[in-house]
Amino acid sequence: MVKLAGTLVLVGAGKMGGAMLEGWLKGGADPAKIVALDPAPPAETRDLAARAGVRLNPDPATITDAEVVVIAVKPQLMEDVLPGITGLRASRPLILSVAAGKTIASFERHFGADAAVIRSMPNTPAAVGRGITAMAANRNVSPAQTVLAQALLSAVGEVVTVPDEAMIDAVTAVSGSGPAYVFYLTECLAAAGEKAGLPKELAVQLARATVAGSGELMRQSGIDAATLRQNVTSPKGTTYAALEVLMAADGLQPLLDKAVAAAARRSRELAS
Repeated sequence: MVKLAGTLVLVGAGKMGGAMLEGWLKGGADPAKIVALDPAPPAETRDLAARAGVRLNPDPATITDAEVVVIAVKPQLMEDVLPGITGLRASRPLILSVAAGKTIASFERHFGADAAVIRSMPNTPAAVGRGITAMAANRNVSPAQTVLAQALLSAVGEVVTVPDEAMIDAVTAVSGSGPAYVFYLTECLAAAGEKAGLPKELAVQLARATVAGSGELMRQSGIDAATLRQNVTSPKGTTYAALEVLMAADGLQPLLDKAVAAAARRSRELAS
């Protein structure tokens, strides 16, 4: 249940912001206490706001009781957008960022060194309520604000807390960028099936269903991935033969090590 004492200001109502807005409303948030600021929101978000009674694009100067400001704009637009909402700091709201590559310090420069800021990294499965978000807070965030942030972020999936903001770069490399790795794995599996003699459409169908079903099995069972892998691997069977290739010294693990390291490095570069 998302409980608001003041106004929740959503800055940026695109795919991520729209998914969060939908989650908040489903979670029981009072739409009368939500404001969305976006000069060109997607039609579905605009329709959702109209149906629910969420205020869309009022003058930020009229918002005098901001409790939390959720910033969900693209990083490259941040410096253009933030000056227009810094007046909201008069209410001493929690600043909750879901934007990649923007540090806590960057928000403190706009909202003040005493601002309560949480930086978070969600991922795209949030669009279907299956995301996972890691968050890191500065020293000004109160326990009550931490609870509020967790409630808001959990509307689109799981939430974890990291003790050090520097870990967000590794989080970005694993879960933030991770869906793309899974999608690419699905592409590769389908392509391999086609090379093994399957019609393309059938190979794609088999690969998609296998990846999606395996993920759901892992989620619902709660069993660790290694055990699930072992459970499906018969000694000297077909899976065993394939895993000998994937688990070789030059197999999948070193490739993922390099991929995650590259993504984390790029995350640090974008935040600098």
